[in-house]
Amino acid sequence: MYADKEYIISLRREIHEYPEIGFDVPKTVAVVKRELDKLGIEYTEKYGESSVVATINPEKSHFTIGIRADMDALLIQEKTDLSFKSKIDGQMHACGHDAHTAMLLGTAKALKAMEDKLACRVMLVFQPSEEGIRSGAAELVKGGLMDEIDVIIGMHVENWLPSGSIGVCSGSSMASSRSFRIDFYGATAHATLPHTGIDALAAAVRTYNSIQYVTGREIDPFSKFVCSVGKLSGGTSQNIIADHAYMLGTIRTFDMELDAFLIKRIEEIAKNAANEVGAKAVVDTSLKALVVYNNPYISGLVLNSAKKVVGEDNIVNMPEKLSSEDFSQYLTKKPGVFIRLGTRNEAKGCTTLPHNNDFMIDEDAFVSGSDSCVQFVLDNMNGIDMDAVEKSTHARY
Repeated sequence: MYADKEYIISLRREIHEYPEIGFDVPKTVAVVKRELDKLGIEYTEKYGESSVVATINPEKSHFTIGIRADMDALLIQEKTDLSFKSKIDGQMHACGHDAHTAMLLGTAKALKAMEDKLACRVMLVFQPSEEGIRSGAAELVKGGLMDEIDVIIGMHVENWLPSGSIGVCSGSSMASSRSFRIDFYGATAHATLPHTGIDALAAAVRTYNSIQYVTGREIDPFSKFVCSVGKLSGGTSQNIIADHAYMLGTIRTFDMELDAFLIKRIEEIAKNAANEVGAKAVVDTSLKALVVYNNPYISGLVLNSAKKVVGEDNIVNMPEKLSSEDFSQYLTKKPGVFIRLGTRNEAKGCTTLPHNNDFMIDEDAFVSGSDSCVQFVLDNMNGIDMDAVEKSTHARY
């Protein structure tokens, strides 16, 4: 329809072979810049570390649509039989960011070809570190990117949905994401003389058990949340009392008051558990992503555009998900929508969910993703009714 299917697939495979982590994405950035140079599209790296923001129609700044793609991969050993599987040991594009980057370049190519017909400015945002502890989106927001953008959309592949379908969850669609680390400090002793040491591991275990009590007994069971400790480690040997232990955990919720309650209680529990054994607890926490709130009015516009590309039968209402996305950082400044592109194809073995080492997605869907973004620009290039956007919003950060 608009995008070059083979161009997108070729770029996706090139990027997939060299997955990069967090902000350390030089090869991926080089591919993006190479293609933008070929297309004659202006770009800048001024908004944030390892980011590239390209602009079509830079002079038409009265109304600007932003389109975002993330570029980073995961620390996972790929176990697929793809001819273009990862060439970097222990790293893999297991969440589809290679496809996101390629689709945005496909969108860029299509929009550049019709640049003279566009009545607005389009900013194409290539973002690092969506998966990392430090949010790439937050860095771009801090760098002033959203001062330039009026409305922003992003897209993510989705193996829950049939290949080529488009889904949007209007309103609150994805949970906030808070990570926490608790370090416990005690004193070593011989295992046969435990009374002469301070057992940091004991404090950690008490904390872990008490967190389970809080989540099961102090929170409304109808609340939508997850509070999980994914790692607990301590000590150096079987015959030495541990002088250090630590745990890593995450909190996901749609209710920021509940988020605040949970981290406050976790800190209280950790410090009390440490005091009981004479140890010390230090809590470090970071709120990486807020709730992804898809503006209902813009969600309708997105789906209307997508229908023209994939047909009404391929439009899906997405449910809420407790997974998180730092795309939410952009939405603290301007309204927008996070879109899901179906990439599930059982005949091709594309059924595994993200963050698995055998994750595969149907490449035939990519052109529908790019075309839907192009169509959204064409349908809304003359501006969006911001009064309608405001009236449809019932959540505030």
